[in-house]
Amino acid sequence: MKERTVAPTRLAITLVAVLLTAACAIGGAPLVVIGQNVPAPPPLPAGVSTYAAPTASPGAAAPQGCDPVASYRPPAAMPAPGTMPFNSTMAHIYARGKLIVGVDENTYLFGYLNASDGQVEGFDIDIASAVATAIFGSAAGHLQLKVIGNDQRIPDLKNNSVDLVADTMTENCARWQQIDFSTEYYAATQRVLVDKDTTYQSLADLGGKKVCAQSGSTSIATVARASSHPVPIAAPGITDCLILLQEGEVDAISTDDAILAGLAAQDPQTHIVGPALEAEPYGIGVSQGNQDLVRFVNGVLDQLRADGGWAALYTKWPGRLGGTAPPPPAAVYRD
Repeated sequence: MKERTVAPTRLAITLVAVLLTAACAIGGAPLVVIGQNVPAPPPLPAGVSTYAAPTASPGAAAPQGCDPVASYRPPAAMPAPGTMPFNSTMAHIYARGKLIVGVDENTYLFGYLNASDGQVEGFDIDIASAVATAIFGSAAGHLQLKVIGNDQRIPDLKNNSVDLVADTMTENCARWQQIDFSTEYYAATQRVLVDKDTTYQSLADLGGKKVCAQSGSTSIATVARASSHPVPIAAPGITDCLILLQEGEVDAISTDDAILAGLAAQDPQTHIVGPALEAEPYGIGVSQGNQDLVRFVNGVLDQLRADGGWAALYTKWPGRLGGTAPPPPAAVYRD
């Protein structure tokens, strides 16, 4: 791969310019954000091919008969805000006074830090806001965002550090063995991002080449399994992958097309190539001990599908990169 000459501040300038175009936080209400920005990784040391060992479990074969997008049916009648069923998970969240949601702050248009006001916002954040509004009547003052890495998503749900994870999280059967998911709320597919000045057209062209994805993601496992035998490079965050691509440390990035579109918007010298590699259905992660909350979240998603709220969120966020809103993913239930 031809290495680009990149000024040290080029990515920072690009990110700031993009983030300054973002809308204000939901309803103008301040959001509480816990966590720190993930620092960019250092240059790859000689002989080292990965920053973190690729996680195999997200890409493990699904148990026979499993449908990863099938979730639990919502209640026949959703409770009104402030009237959560006695002793339900939602009632305990209401008594606490806040819904705690694990999110990303580095995925443009889904969960990212707006440099103009220091707020985390995007499609996933607005989905979380809709759930908080359904519990409290308003998200203002009741939505707490905890910025987490991919590797933290399942552990934080299992130890109840967060109530939900809304973080471009792919539903698959291996993950269903550890946590529960809502119905699919966004349909993505895994593809490849490369520099426009290369001849790479797909993952098949990248045999022996370094391909970056986030550690703890389904994407890094897909890269590792590719028959063309690329070298998987696992970085802490997807913007770290973009830095590595710009500096010539990797040859490509492979992750969900929704995320790659945001990277391409930040760096016009890149483009998305090749066919879809894997379906990446996004679901809201929930602890397995809180099935009533799964059903409640599914009721919120059903309402967003029915009243045009989902289409409005698509237009507000990923739709700003062009195109009209597709139909929302249909709900599939296992009961």
